[in-house]
Amino acid sequence: MNKKSRLITILAVLAVCFAFLWPTISWYARTPKEDQALALSSLESIKDYSSFKAASDVKAMVAAVKADPETLVAADQEWLKAQVKKNYKLENKKYSEPLKLNDALNSFSSKTELVNFVEGVYRKKILKNKDFYKNSVKLGLDLSGGMNVIVKADLDAVIANQGDTPFVEETLKTEAMAQAVETLSNRIDRFGLSSPTIRQQGEDRIYIELPGSAEADQINSIIQGRGILNFRLVDNEATQAFTTYYYNHLDSTFDSKGRLIDSSVIPEDCVVMGYYTTDAYGLDQREGYLVVKKEIALDGKHIKSAEVGAEDLTGKPQVNFVLDSEGAEIFGTFTGNHVGESLCIISDDKVKSNARIQTAITGGRVAITGFGIQEAQNLRKVLQTAWLDVPLSVESQQVIGASLGDQAIKQGLLAIAVGLIAIMIFMLVWYQGAGVNACVAQVLNLYIMFSILSALNLTVTLPMIAGMILTIGMAVDANVIIFERIKEERRLGKDRASSMNTGFNNAFWAIMDSNITTFIAAIFMSQLGTGSVQGFAYSLAIGVVSTLFTTLFVSRLMFDFQTEVVGKKNISIGWGIK
Repeated sequence: MNKKSRLITILAVLAVCFAFLWPTISWYARTPKEDQALALSSLESIKDYSSFKAASDVKAMVAAVKADPETLVAADQEWLKAQVKKNYKLENKKYSEPLKLNDALNSFSSKTELVNFVEGVYRKKILKNKDFYKNSVKLGLDLSGGMNVIVKADLDAVIANQGDTPFVEETLKTEAMAQAVETLSNRIDRFGLSSPTIRQQGEDRIYIELPGSAEADQINSIIQGRGILNFRLVDNEATQAFTTYYYNHLDSTFDSKGRLIDSSVIPEDCVVMGYYTTDAYGLDQREGYLVVKKEIALDGKHIKSAEVGAEDLTGKPQVNFVLDSEGAEIFGTFTGNHVGESLCIISDDKVKSNARIQTAITGGRVAITGFGIQEAQNLRKVLQTAWLDVPLSVESQQVIGASLGDQAIKQGLLAIAVGLIAIMIFMLVWYQGAGVNACVAQVLNLYIMFSILSALNLTVTLPMIAGMILTIGMAVDANVIIFERIKEERRLGKDRASSMNTGFNNAFWAIMDSNITTFIAAIFMSQLGTGSVQGFAYSLAIGVVSTLFTTLFVSRLMFDFQTEVVGKKNISIGWGIK
């Protein structure tokens, strides 16, 4: 590869690495702490916060216009101006500057449209920060503090609860573990715990990692809490009245945590619950609110099985579930007494389905229709939480204080800095001018390593920092081999260009052999090891790749630049060597 191609390759790699590193820079250096806290909260909390802030902002803007109709749009509301321009363009109206706040509000067709727009602005900003976090280098528990928990699922109890119902044991276990992981994910997200890691470990265990501060008692109650599923009647008249009230009082119906401020707007025997559908990503999306009875018509414990089928005549998807004998009797009597009314399915205080009772449902076999295949699959999962309930118990947990994490970060960074500085001083003293090339290569080496960590969304732990420190030593070792080869050629009387070419060529395979064997060892450790061993292996493997690039590409290009562009004849590469 010629020098021009090598320079273009290096610049391209550095540019790509910067793109990889940008989310990390944006998250840790450009995102304020309060915005980080919002981004790390649950999606449901983000929705509630955005909705509350939007309603408050619209109320403040309306009040400002009432106080002074000539009020102008504030300088920090460019996002509002941009949307107003679009609104004017759609209506073929002229846009005048300076923009009055009253004109801006009137450009929206309704107050609801304005609130939805402002809510979208807040949501977009928070979710953008959340994306930065997802794509950034994350700190492990040993650096950030937090808790890791290993949960044991009692699969034997699941099998025993099936009774005489026919099933395939392995299939049932697989479904039970998948259901347990999903249930835990939903519970933890609902409680607003930040950025959890939840994955199955082995056959019957679940590993949970919760960065940041978390209370052990709260976590245990979330993990061991039983998923609540039941059937309740919907008060359609009260729902219609509440919907009207809500849209007339967007800013004063719920507080910032989504709780109803004035309970007198609904009947005493009812509660307001959000009606949710599941989007393409598997996340709950609130579509509105329903007023439902507090009295439970049927408890989910009576559900014995659930599956997705098809209607006999139309072939459209339907969800079929089977009740036990007690549940069949309760459900038959209840539906017979409430024909024509609406019945909803509630899971973890969320309305997941709402259907009209057409006739009395007897016999214990129930079919729910009126949705697509994806909605049917989602409803089946909801019903599974009742009949496929998996008893969970905390097997072990470890809490690491935030202060210990801060101390570990400082010690790790100090170790990297001291090691890097010490090596740089040695290279500058022993190899003089050539040592500058090695120092530049070392800095770029760490830069590339962090970029790759960010690109792969890996979590930095103390063992990974150890791998970085080891990489620093390995990188300088490659430079030492090359420099010593060049010195040998200079002692034989060769000129600068010949000495460098021969030195790099002779050192190439020695460097490749040592790094390839190290890379192979790192690959085996990453595959066979777990936890800290795996983290060390990832760091070591990335370090091998970045070391080869900086040593054979960057350092070589710097030598060639000094030779062919600057025109140096001698080479400063050690005492007594010119």
